[in-house]
Amino acid sequence: MTRSIDGSGIDRVLSDAIANGAVPHVAAIAADRDGVIYEGAAGDRIAGSGEPVSTSTHFRIMSMTKMVATTAALQQMEKGLLDLNAPVESYVSDFSGVQVLEGFDGDTPKLREPASKATVKQLITHTSGLGYWFWDEGIKRYEEATGTPNVVPGDMAAFNAPMVCDPGTRFVYGINTDWLGRVVEAVAGTTLDVVVKENITGPLGMDDTMFALDDARQGNKTPVHAKGEDGTWGSIGNVLPDDPSWWAGGHGLHSTPRDYIRFERALLRGGELDGARILRQETVDAAFSDQLDGAPMPTEIPTADPPITDSLTLGPGWTWGYGLLINTADVPGGRRAGTGAWAGLFNTHFFVDRTTGICASIYTNSLPFITPEAWGMYGDFEQALYAEVLRS
Repeated sequence: MTRSIDGSGIDRVLSDAIANGAVPHVAAIAADRDGVIYEGAAGDRIAGSGEPVSTSTHFRIMSMTKMVATTAALQQMEKGLLDLNAPVESYVSDFSGVQVLEGFDGDTPKLREPASKATVKQLITHTSGLGYWFWDEGIKRYEEATGTPNVVPGDMAAFNAPMVCDPGTRFVYGINTDWLGRVVEAVAGTTLDVVVKENITGPLGMDDTMFALDDARQGNKTPVHAKGEDGTWGSIGNVLPDDPSWWAGGHGLHSTPRDYIRFERALLRGGELDGARILRQETVDAAFSDQLDGAPMPTEIPTADPPITDSLTLGPGWTWGYGLLINTADVPGGRRAGTGAWAGLFNTHFFVDRTTGICASIYTNSLPFITPEAWGMYGDFEQALYAEVLRS
């Protein structure tokens, strides 16, 4: 039976975030194994419109796409069609051309061959050496010097970006899951949108989760917001194209809080929801376990592009599983050790706490990512949720 919580403390967190200007709008949802236990929202879908945002609003969930694409890859592994320890280039030959960026000679990048071949598992764990421009100065400089686009415009040339270290040597957050999406396509013999629809969102009844929104859903989408010089929030549009040349496993999905919580609940329940099984229990257990194979997890990732994101400060005690950030110790007043989580660049965040038996997510579409105000709202939401769950 779904537990009952009051929710008023969480409501205050959301309304305070709007009143304080921390975010332009916010929607949040939480569930246990049996169903939704909280949903709420505050602010306008489009700043100043007077139309309220809700848990049925469509958001760009950005890197919350990664766990969906990772699940698609793990499904291919379960079928015996994908070897996680195989070189990426054995599935996508283009990957054989990816080199390591060693530095620059003036404005000319210095590249070399990697010391080992990156594996599919290293894509899943962000240990292949591939980075993102916003958290790596070398990649940012490389893209500027060579005219290589980052992944946002949806141009295939983004895959020309190099590694910043040898595979397996450290955790570097980057375009790994975009490459993984291409691996899935090669193995499944169809495009990533079809794979996701047929094997994940379709079976789970997530009819509002998709790469390209139809016309009816376009009118329900929130644009990305940023603060103007006067400090007020305003729309800056879609930012990403609606018709990219490839479906991005790293950031391409739209979803609603009510839809994505079904995916979270499936993970919470060991890979099954309402009779539809998307992963085996043992695969889910592995996803929530340390999979870094000794590669160090950074305690801080400095920003290389402040208008896009702040620095990410984790501190000690974190690792990475299959598509999930894992905390190895209890968070006081919050998630328990072994919780799997991640976020999206436009300030969306989710976590799945299998020990407590709850999952939750919180959404806005705004930049920069993880500002102190947005980060504070995430924490306040989690603390308020756990306070009410533990009282119930």
